[in-house]
Amino acid sequence: MSALAHFIERAGVATVCISLIREQTERVCPPRALWVPFPLGRPIGVPGDAEFQKEVIRAAFTLLSSATEPTIEDYPIEAPETGSAQWACPINLGTPPDDTLGGKLAAEVARLRPWAAETRRRRGRTTFGLSGAAENQVDAVVAALAGVAESGELDARPTGDIEWSHEMPFLLRHLADDVRSFYHEAIASQPGDTPPNHDALNAWIFGETVLGDVLLEIADHLTAAADDNPFALFIRNFIIPEGHYRGIANFGGMT
Repeated sequence: MSALAHFIERAGVATVCISLIREQTERVCPPRALWVPFPLGRPIGVPGDAEFQKEVIRAAFTLLSSATEPTIEDYPIEAPETGSAQWACPINLGTPPDDTLGGKLAAEVARLRPWAAETRRRRGRTTFGLSGAAENQVDAVVAALAGVAESGELDARPTGDIEWSHEMPFLLRHLADDVRSFYHEAIASQPGDTPPNHDALNAWIFGETVLGDVLLEIADHLTAAADDNPFALFIRNFIIPEGHYRGIANFGGMT
């Protein structure tokens, strides 16, 4: 919807979006967006609470008069508790036979593939592909990310026949976004009544997956390169959500 908002605005109609995954909204940069800290599938809060839902909608519509430039505003109130159990990923991501970082990531992606395919089938679309890779080329994107994590090489363009959307090291952001989108789509098919919210997704990726380890390793390489490349920290800050990089705040200082 964030991308569609650009086309609608060009026709002269003002738009405002409600965002559940802030990173995706940041990279599309719609004219106006309200990020809400709610579970996936519940953009205006829990079912049955009409007053709470109306307050969310009012906050979104307020952006139509207050935002004078592309804006992502955070909704400050958590949705009321529903009494359901805390979300947890039910997928067993056991130890793969290939113990290299690239081998572990490839095995993890292989176990998630059926879940991501189910979400794409149900939705009829995917958010994967900003790197230039096609939907069926996730393995190439994964290999490119793992290669950077293992080698520390930030400038070499990934090999293969994909027409990448950017040059390195800017491409790293879109490689990371694509693989993270794949994980988001996989976990969206998890069973249970309580879908994961934004914070739960980030906690899962950076606390329980090989992808989190790979992204942190790349972030270390970008941090080390900052003296010679003024854009390195800028790229790192898009790859790692606030609060998930070794106790360091994305835009300077300590968390």
